[in-house]
Amino acid sequence: MKTVDIKEIFENGKESENVTIKGWIKSNRDSGKIAFLEINDGSTINNLQVVYKKEKTKGFNDVIVARTGAAVLASGEIKKTPKGEQKYELAANEVKLLKQSSEDYPLQKKQHSLEFLRDNAHLRARTTTIAAIMQVRSKLAYAIHKFFQENGFIWVASPIITSNDAEGAGENFNIENDPTKPFFDKKGKLTVSGQLNAEAYAEAFKQVYTFGPTFRAERSHTNRHMSEFWMVEPEIAFIDLQQLMLVIETFIKFIVNRINNECKDEITFFSKDKPEIKNRINELIKKEFKKIEYKKVIELLTKAIKDGHKFEDNDIFFGKDLASEHERYICEAVYKGPVFVYNYPKKIKAFYMKDNQDEEDTVAACDLLVPGVGEIVGGSQREDNYEKLIKRCHDLKMDVSSIQWYLDLRKYGYYSSAGFGLGFERLIMYILDIENIRDTIPFPRVEGNLKF
Repeated sequence: MKTVDIKEIFENGKESENVTIKGWIKSNRDSGKIAFLEINDGSTINNLQVVYKKEKTKGFNDVIVARTGAAVLASGEIKKTPKGEQKYELAANEVKLLKQSSEDYPLQKKQHSLEFLRDNAHLRARTTTIAAIMQVRSKLAYAIHKFFQENGFIWVASPIITSNDAEGAGENFNIENDPTKPFFDKKGKLTVSGQLNAEAYAEAFKQVYTFGPTFRAERSHTNRHMSEFWMVEPEIAFIDLQQLMLVIETFIKFIVNRINNECKDEITFFSKDKPEIKNRINELIKKEFKKIEYKKVIELLTKAIKDGHKFEDNDIFFGKDLASEHERYICEAVYKGPVFVYNYPKKIKAFYMKDNQDEEDTVAACDLLVPGVGEIVGGSQREDNYEKLIKRCHDLKMDVSSIQWYLDLRKYGYYSSAGFGLGFERLIMYILDIENIRDTIPFPRVEGNLKF
């Protein structure tokens, strides 16, 4: 008998075909002379029911005592189950216990809280919820690479160890353990962004992207923050902010559409309790992304307050760094769909963003806001003028020694460039309506917890 994945049985199986599967027990029910295994092998979030009988199935006595989590083999004939939850089941003529599971296996056949699963992160991928999230994560990562590779981008492996703070926020992890014997000629840090390195390579290849882990030493315990997370950061030479927003919209629609087509089981699973998920996905794929300037947002929020709407923070003024509640109001109550907000005040944005030289003192920056979350993408056109950029650094009292190479790019043919950053895990949160970002990454890293 040929060994197959359970996914293959559900997708291409034929009644009366003889196959062998290997997987792990989700449940083992004994009804006397007949017993039922629920088996999963990781190829799909759906379990396969295996029917095995005391009088007819070889290995019955060994497997009947197998516990949840045990590894087993089952061989037999595929049968249709028209009234069952799944299309097929396996009528076993042989079952074999490959590895018994200990009696203290934490994941018994019952509902476990997500908090409990985080404390058992080494085992939680065996649950349907986390397995579904990780399947989507994997497919989404592939879709991201596929979009860029098919559109002429070069992937750049930006460094994990760096000497610069790309955002200027000072939330770096330092990696030097012995200050009396430094390893590098500068203080080594874990990167907060691959953007600066991507800009250097965009000046050689025109279109590049980085996609990898980044780190923030933020002492934040919200459901949207982690110390280690993944960022997608493309950089494109010779484009401006308006062209960048078109790239962002095309990119988001492409990758979400791929997930919609390739993760139907996972989307269906999450949609059982949250049917709005499918509407959310369709909005991203089909709706036009509106574009409004930041100053228009301030006008809309001010009007909303005058009309009686109450925010937790009602102190609205030009120059305010918008909170999530303000962003959500704009895309949910006003535009009822994805919205680009652009031309932000310079004082609330990073040092590298291009000066618009306007009366409001804004920079060519944009955020993509989506219903339910707020911002999921931030981007900007980069300042290409060396004198303006270095003045901005000095105004912010930045130590430019670690980024002098970045500033010098402006001396060597840097005409224009624009790029954006997408928090990979935050996009997963949005697509599947996951409440805590720690459930979107295999082993979450947060302050006070480095268990795995």
